[in-house]
Amino acid sequence: MPPHFNDRHQHDRRDQHQRVNEQIRISPVRLIGANGDQLGVVPTAQAMEMAREANLDLVEVAAQERPPVCKIMDFGKFKFLQKQKQKDKTKSHQQKLKEIRVRPKTGDHDVDTKINQARKFLEHKDKVLVYVVFKGREMQHIEEGRRVMDMILQKLTDMAKIEKNPGMEGKRLTALLAPR
Repeated sequence: MPPHFNDRHQHDRRDQHQRVNEQIRISPVRLIGANGDQLGVVPTAQAMEMAREANLDLVEVAAQERPPVCKIMDFGKFKFLQKQKQKDKTKSHQQKLKEIRVRPKTGDHDVDTKINQARKFLEHKDKVLVYVVFKGREMQHIEEGRRVMDMILQKLTDMAKIEKNPGMEGKRLTALLAPR
């Protein structure tokens, strides 16, 4: 008898819902082979012997059936793959709000750099809040800030949709972009 068969999964408290090897007490069981073929209804002792010979575990996969369905498999590998699937489910991207800040007198080249930053944020599926900040006498020339804002929005229309149209909020002209 291989050493891993008896001492592995014997009293693993976390696996109460899934019985393995000697934990399976009901006889007979419907058996599925290691390569997935149906082996029919066999006594539990015979199923355990077959699993032992294949150097694998006998795992109860459907306890509610009559007779219960058991499969010959590597239980450690099975648990590992289940954990991997669980991790993949939880790895969803958390959408963040990124900000791009410019001034009405920001040069065209600098605005292009800000647009490239915004593109990177949008590629990562983040929302982008674009705002033009006015200071002092710049408030008399809001149209200059609008020109900068329109240029940014126009260059990003291919990969973003405008979620909130440009509007004044105090001394700021803001617009919110979301990835397409």
